[in-house]
Parts: sequence; C-alpha cells; structure tokens
Amino acid sequence: MHGRPRLRERMSGRERDRGQTAIEGLGMTPLIILLGIALWQCALIGYTFSLAGNAADQAAHQGAITEGIRTLECQEAAKEDLPDAWEETMRTTCRRNSSGMYTAQVRLKVPVLAPGVLNWPFTVTGRGAYPMEG
Repeated sequence: MHGRPRLRERMSGRERDRGQTAIEGLGMTPLIILLGIALWQCALIGYTFSLAGNAADQAAHQGAITEGIRTLECQEAAKEDLPDAWEETMRTTCRRNSSGMYTAQVRLKVPVLAPGVLNWPFTVTGRGAYPMEG
C-alpha cells in the first residue's frame, strides 16, 4: 500500500515535466542561433551603407578642394577610412559636373558574416557631392 502513493507523487506535477524544459531549450537553440546570424548580417549591411556614404562624402570633398590631380586625390580620400576588407572591393567614380559640383560615387560589396572572407554578389552605393572651390 505504501508504494502507490509514492508513485502518484512522482508522476504528478513537476516530477513528470522535469525533462520538458531541457527538450524545449534544445529545440529552440537552432532558431536562436539563426536569429543571431540574421541580425549580425543586417548589421553588416547597414555598416556597409554607412561606410560607402562616408567614403563618397570624403572623396567628393577632397576632390573639390585639392590643388593637385582631383581624380587621384578623390580616390585616395575614399580609401582613407575604409577597413581593409571593404577597401579590396571598392570601386570609385569621381568627376566634376556642369553645375560646379564635384561628385563621387563609391561602390562596396557586402560581406557575408565575416568581412574579408566572402562577399554577396550585390553592391552598396554611396554618393557624395561638394561645391568646387577656387
């Protein structure tokens, strides 16, 4: 008689659900990891947009105020603050337009998870313009 109440105590409440939390946690782990990877990739895309815009602004400014070879100065200014992983994929177009503005366009590839290892096939474009001096 004493065996049955103990069995009921063991099979009721918390004792019965003891391993359920571990199984649910284990089942959710891949989803949590995938969400983290997706958020990290979104951060890299945003950072690439920021780098392209800043590089284009600096390039246009330097091209507009330089006394030397504008195109060369423009391209060098675009590279100045870029991390190495983005600098390798950079394409720059610098020119003076008819309205007296010096424009720069910087195109960068977006890295996949780790900068410098693998890039997406699409590019991010940043554009900058600055009025010509002198």
